[in-house]
Amino acid sequence: MTRMSPRTAPLRTTGALAVTGLLAAGSLAVGAPAHAADPVFTLGGPAETAVRPYPVTGPPRASSLGITVHHPDTGQEGSGYEGEVTYTLDLGGIEGVAVLSPAEDTGADCRIDGATAVCHTHGVRPGLGGVAGFALTAAEGGADGATGTIEVTGSADGAVFAPFTTRVTVGGPDLVMKRLPFERRLRPGDVQPAPITFSNRGTRAADGVLLTLRYSRGLEIPERYGNCVYDAEAGEEPFDAFAWSTALCSVEGSFEPGATYTLGVPLSVRAGPHAYADTFVYGVTEDAPARTARRAGAALHRGTGPELTLSKVTAVATRGADLDPSDNQREADFRTENTADFVAVGGTGTGAAGERVTARIGYRNDGPAWIGHLRSGESVATLDFTVPEGAEVTAKPPSCRGVTAGGGPREDQLGAPRYVCDSSTTVRDGAEATLPFELKITEAVPGAVGTVRIRGPLLSAPELPFDPEPADNTALWVLNGDGGSGTGDTGGTKGSTGGEASGTNGTNGSNGGSTGQGTGGSTGGDTAGSASGTTGGASSSVTAGTSGPGPSGTGGALASTGTVVLTLFGGAAAALAAGGVLYVTARRRASHR
Repeated sequence: MTRMSPRTAPLRTTGALAVTGLLAAGSLAVGAPAHAADPVFTLGGPAETAVRPYPVTGPPRASSLGITVHHPDTGQEGSGYEGEVTYTLDLGGIEGVAVLSPAEDTGADCRIDGATAVCHTHGVRPGLGGVAGFALTAAEGGADGATGTIEVTGSADGAVFAPFTTRVTVGGPDLVMKRLPFERRLRPGDVQPAPITFSNRGTRAADGVLLTLRYSRGLEIPERYGNCVYDAEAGEEPFDAFAWSTALCSVEGSFEPGATYTLGVPLSVRAGPHAYADTFVYGVTEDAPARTARRAGAALHRGTGPELTLSKVTAVATRGADLDPSDNQREADFRTENTADFVAVGGTGTGAAGERVTARIGYRNDGPAWIGHLRSGESVATLDFTVPEGAEVTAKPPSCRGVTAGGGPREDQLGAPRYVCDSSTTVRDGAEATLPFELKITEAVPGAVGTVRIRGPLLSAPELPFDPEPADNTALWVLNGDGGSGTGDTGGTKGSTGGEASGTNGTNGSNGGSTGQGTGGSTGGDTAGSASGTTGGASSSVTAGTSGPGPSGTGGALASTGTVVLTLFGGAAAALAAGGVLYVTARRRASHR
């Protein structure tokens, strides 16, 4: 009997396990509940796991098997199931085929006794979560091609579990992607060939292959092959295509073990005008029916060009028993010589003592580059707002935190003299963010000035390394300007809104004076009350300050018609680790349509 110790950390939630989703989709079976009121939890995992044949010498190499459970509750109204749960794995079907053993970090209190593995855990969290992890090796004497099944069931008081069956097979194809020698330092417009090449180091041929290509917003693949399907280009609608584009290419044929294959004609990877820090992911899997799950639910359209082909270029001298999906994919990071001009956006407000006004502050990315921290998941920038004298914050966006005047931590989040709001991990070129703060006027101070600054996430390193124009990273938010009309310079060098102004901004221009006109230039001027104008060819209306009740701690969006509006402040940014990336919802500028 083998015992597996539980880990002390909470169970991991299993999301996207790889950027390109190279792991096979789980095969799920649904059982009928014993009582209609009982929750039904669905067990799952990989539909099939291949193990390397038992070696002639040395110990066998293991493949991993992870069992999951899905709780249908979204978690928004409940904390999940809280009772004790028992999971049972029937190993009789793999006798003489494979051997199940504990993983180093199994995630549950499990015991293996003969042909049965039993795991005990507490509770089932909402959504998809891990149950336990195991290692699988081929049984000594097991023939290449031998196959069997493992049946997984669960039990708990007041709950029903839909069982799950996974197939285990000895041997199979092992597709290994070759790393391409890309030039990583680029300029916009640079084009590189991408001669995708892979080998089959397994024991059997692959019946067709699926090439998966994912590339971030700054990169482009100009070719559109007839046997490939493509989603929207990054930055186009649908909104979830904000950071990444995907191409899936099916190539028919038998790809033999011991052989290496390459594209008949190399792909092209181009650094586009918005490139800065970008990633290209390229992977290969057998194009089996289980892989069709990768296409499910995606808005894909087929290319109209010639078919993408593969040619056998060499035979591998030795065949490795390396059935390992982790080497099916390679990734390349690029840094393009480019810039992004972040511009702080201020405004004005008026009111008497005791009244409330809404300060709508923010910033925009005038490009040309998009900025994304896809690897680290760190915030691109931080919006730093110093509250004007005579005003007190009574409601703030939930993603912003109050700090002391020097930037230190503060327990009381309302009434702080200063607020910082971290952006997400990606900020698209052409995006504009706005955040509403409700201010109560405690004392009518003429010309009280607050500052709006877009800076680096660390106070000790405030510069934005990608921004060539730091002068416009700071703007003003003026409360009760001269004459009670809110007069004051509220913008960076790209311009600012003017008192009761109605004007038109150019591509990078801003309103100024009473009727400012711009076509990519900068016009200064005083600011007062509210401004109505057009930015980058898209109509917008911005109310810099309004009297009366403001928001109740909710984030806001720039009042607009067709302009780019992007909520960038969502708390902690998601990392690229394990394929997870936080995509920011954005609308395209009207002029880009």
